[in-house]
Amino acid sequence: MQLLIDESFAEKVIPADDSVRLLDEIVEEMDLSPLHRAYERHGRHPATAPSTMLKVLLYANMERIYSSRDIETACKRDINFIWLLNGAKAPNYHEIARFRSKRLSECAEELFVQLVKKLKGLGEIRYEHLFIDGTKIEANANKYSFVWKKSTNKYERRTLDKLEKLTAELSRKYGVLEAEHLLSELEKRMTVPYVHGRGHRKSELQRDIEQLRELESKKSKYAAYQNTFHGRNSFSKTDPDATFMHMKEDHMRNAQLKPGYNIQFGIEGEYITGVTVSSERSDQLTLIPFMEKLKANGIEYADVTADAGYESEENYSYFEGIPTECYIKPQNYERSKTKKYKSNMALRENMAYDEELDEYTCQAGRKLRAKYTGIQETKSGYEREVTYYECDSCADCPFKKKCTRAKQNRKLQVSKKFIVQRAASLERITSEKGILLRMNRSIQSEGAFGVIKQDYNFRQFLLRGSKKVTTEILLVAMAYNVNKLHSKIQQNRTGTQLFKTESA
Repeated sequence: MQLLIDESFAEKVIPADDSVRLLDEIVEEMDLSPLHRAYERHGRHPATAPSTMLKVLLYANMERIYSSRDIETACKRDINFIWLLNGAKAPNYHEIARFRSKRLSECAEELFVQLVKKLKGLGEIRYEHLFIDGTKIEANANKYSFVWKKSTNKYERRTLDKLEKLTAELSRKYGVLEAEHLLSELEKRMTVPYVHGRGHRKSELQRDIEQLRELESKKSKYAAYQNTFHGRNSFSKTDPDATFMHMKEDHMRNAQLKPGYNIQFGIEGEYITGVTVSSERSDQLTLIPFMEKLKANGIEYADVTADAGYESEENYSYFEGIPTECYIKPQNYERSKTKKYKSNMALRENMAYDEELDEYTCQAGRKLRAKYTGIQETKSGYEREVTYYECDSCADCPFKKKCTRAKQNRKLQVSKKFIVQRAASLERITSEKGILLRMNRSIQSEGAFGVIKQDYNFRQFLLRGSKKVTTEILLVAMAYNVNKLHSKIQQNRTGTQLFKTESA
């Protein structure tokens, strides 16, 4: 049954300044050709117009409705959804799920960028101050479906050793010279039928074949696991793109690891302007891919502010090569203000450094001299130059236990470039502008995740796989932006970019 709401009746029930009308206006002005092309590639004629389906899904996310069955119910009962359908038949949950996971996943990024550029056209964002933060959201995967890299390495070595011994043994036993063709050769020699189950006695040849097959099967399984890790230390069997991570809400209760994704948001003017989904547990390795994705979408910012989790020489070096200025808080910033930190004689920061002689002097008056310089390669492949220092002699030093646990002399590994970069970043974040930006990063980026996790109750993905998960979080981000625009219009705050400090 198709329901068409009379506009005069809709005006009484749905106010002119309602968020559903704002959404309808925004979607109508968007270029939906990428969405139409997604249908054309599959050669299907949509039962419900793609623009209508997009409105329905976005409004569902705005109203904290994520399940396709719940969206179907809302399309039949909620006056706002019925108005959006504009006389079209309410889509069933199969259509909704198929649209979200197959059609929309091909163009969600393009539609999101369109919305961001629409906000820029309205003067809501200016590509000036970007605040980046990340959070971990649980995947739709069984928590006990983990595969660990260390365990895989151990069992793979065991399997390969067993296979090597068995292959050598069976080759001698059956006189097969080419070990790589051993299994196929033994299968050819199996002239009697295979038997299974109780009451049947297997031949010696059948037992050897089955043992060889089992080890070959395990070898293939572990090889497939190794190809799935992609530099990670774990993945889930039910969602191989998900990595096992500590979820923030679990820290106070237990240390259980759950399969999840690291979601990165870029915020400007309280709007989400950039989204990436990563399988990396650390935020540090997500910053450069995030910036590159923004660049690919034609978006460049004057400055970027991030917390201490993003600090690394690689990230500092990246911003040295682009016009964007970075405000990254050093990892030791908060600790460096404590009395315990300042009195810790083991720290390099508390040792005197002679630049001319390139040597450190510890608080006991002993010299740590440069021995050699080496190259360290990070997980991402970045090479950093490190200078290795060693004390002349720590023998009979009364402070040795406070300085090092090593039986030999005190040693240091120092990246001189990183020290200079960290000092420059510290100067930036402690400036008047830096203080303002750091305050806004806490309010805007962490606030966005707080709203999505707490108010929107979005704590776990429904779909599986990185591509579909990206579509899901982009829908949430677009819904968040429309709600934020509506809220700022209602509060007469449009065009505001930064919250001011009390002194300002």
